[in-house]
Amino acid sequence: MAEAPWTTEVRYVTGVQNGETAKAVAGRPAHKRSASATRTALRAAAAFRFGKYGYEGTSVRDIAGDVGVDAALVYRYFGSKEALFNDVSGSRKIFEPLLDEPVEAIPDWFCALLTGQPREGGFPHPVLSVLRSSGRDEAVARLRADFTEVFSHRLAARIGGPDADLRAELLAAWMLGTSLMRTEIRPPALVSTPDATLERYLRAGIEVLLGPGPAEDDGAAGGGDGECPVGDG
Repeated sequence: MAEAPWTTEVRYVTGVQNGETAKAVAGRPAHKRSASATRTALRAAAAFRFGKYGYEGTSVRDIAGDVGVDAALVYRYFGSKEALFNDVSGSRKIFEPLLDEPVEAIPDWFCALLTGQPREGGFPHPVLSVLRSSGRDEAVARLRADFTEVFSHRLAARIGGPDADLRAELLAAWMLGTSLMRTEIRPPALVSTPDATLERYLRAGIEVLLGPGPAEDDGAAGGGDGECPVGDG
């Protein structure tokens, strides 16, 4: 079964591997780590705590304590709590692997991301990261910039065709909405439907958006002026 959204990408960012939780990696004794490994462990601990308790509910002291180092080391490596949060929650890091996939494999990538049951301790959804940020406007601007770069520009250029930027942004919107509903809102059909059934519907919609777009009808059905046709009688 596929892992829950964002869990795999926590491993991509932090180096957690082979079924370990971020907290387990973070708890390794500090004296056995190099500086690079300590940074990785701090990122893992931060991802776990920010994901579970949110930005305000997490302290630098808690993160450092999970790793067995002094809080001053967090500031030395990352500068501030907010900088560490941004480091592990950057949505561009999460979605850039998508750009390495062949276009024909993109439906597989999206379906793998969106199916599977949520796992406790996975890194928070990008929208939740924005909501939990201490600087909401800045976080929104950062998320918009990340998505514009990854989807509106780079993915759109790869899929090509009419309205490529709109189709790429609709893919992002559908992905964010679906994943947020499954992991946080949890309506009954979305969380109880077998992965194979959910994937069938997801794949159909994704493949439409990756295609050239709906054909223009030259106004044949709507009179060409945006109004519904009116009958003679």
